[in-house]
Amino acid sequence: MSSDSLVGSRIREKRLDRGLRQAAVAETVGISPSYLNLIEHNRRRIGGKLLADLARVLEVDTALLADGAEREMLDEMRSAAASMGDRVEVERTEELAARYPGWGALIATQARRIAALEEKSRILTDRISYDPQLAGSLHEVISAVSAIRSTASILVGPEDIDRDWQRRFHENIHSDSLRLADSSEALITYLEAPEAVLEHSGSPFEAVEAYLAKSGFHVASLESGADPLVVAKEAGLPGPAEKVLLRILEIYADDAAALPLAAFEKTARTLNYDPAAIAQSLDARLPQVMRRLAQLPPQQGHPPMALVVCDASGALIFIKSVPGFTMPRTGGACPLWPLYGALSRPHQPIRMEVQLPAPNATRFLCFALAEPIGPVVFDVPSALQSVMLLLPDPPESGSEPHGVGLSCRICPRTACRSRREPAIGGVGPKSEL
Repeated sequence: MSSDSLVGSRIREKRLDRGLRQAAVAETVGISPSYLNLIEHNRRRIGGKLLADLARVLEVDTALLADGAEREMLDEMRSAAASMGDRVEVERTEELAARYPGWGALIATQARRIAALEEKSRILTDRISYDPQLAGSLHEVISAVSAIRSTASILVGPEDIDRDWQRRFHENIHSDSLRLADSSEALITYLEAPEAVLEHSGSPFEAVEAYLAKSGFHVASLESGADPLVVAKEAGLPGPAEKVLLRILEIYADDAAALPLAAFEKTARTLNYDPAAIAQSLDARLPQVMRRLAQLPPQQGHPPMALVVCDASGALIFIKSVPGFTMPRTGGACPLWPLYGALSRPHQPIRMEVQLPAPNATRFLCFALAEPIGPVVFDVPSALQSVMLLLPDPPESGSEPHGVGLSCRICPRTACRSRREPAIGGVGPKSEL
């Protein structure tokens, strides 16, 4: 991507750095907030007087907005400095980069690596919560330790135990010790397994999501009428994952047939990716439109969009994520309030803007709807399924986004009425956003 195509991104970063609202900037330069939103997402070219006017409002030189890689490096340096609070002289960032470009590049690179590691840490923390193999191994270890401790406490107790019972207790300790050694070895083997093995050790849903992520969740062959069964077989996933994939591909094929890609792309762009407006324009069901938006080919310039689906029990059965928004599969459901809220109000569309607690965190506009699936049968409760679409960086609505967090233990929002437990040490009011 050329530096010219990133002018909008730099405009957005400068606006956020200065704490200016999109609507206020747009009014000052004489354009609509929606048009500025398109500019900031690099979907409209900009130059001449409008670029100069924006530079004036943002209090930067026009050349600084038009430049390329150096501007990106400066933005990364400022982002790294923001995590240190007032201890870093942010106003001297450009001076540092100009005098010591090598150190500037190093700071920017380290900031990217730290961000990537933090994201990986969040993913691994979530995985520990639900990985069946890891949970099973830990259960075996804890069970064996508890058995040994219980038997040993009897042997060292004040009561006299006859020789025959002592022998039995010793045999139990020996047996449980062997079980502990085996389960510990299995756990260590699993934890030290190569990354490629761990990638395929999760649930069938994870395996399917990893497969679809390779193509950006866009399956080109199904757009041209391929058989979902053939596509699922060619994916080469293990048995349970293949069945999950086939079910997803069958729904994908039905959506593609009902809403052909070319016409749907055109309508989506025209209506600025508003799922309700698209559904009304194409006379389509809203969940179908939301799924279709998440299936758009990423290389065609469409904005990134996330999709998450859960059943009536609240279990997540499909996740397409986007950078900046972590969706825990179990526990810590706070980021998914609209998804679960829709289950309590079937057929009622829910629209909510949310924001995670981080410096200059991206806002996400969430659309959610729960509907019955399968045939309707008398005297039998309907099976519900809730679908939520997330769009990053929506046009500013004028109201504050709903604050959400990944987990109470690492969330700095001390005023949250839904907090279940206190945050761990080091996460306090100073970090609250």
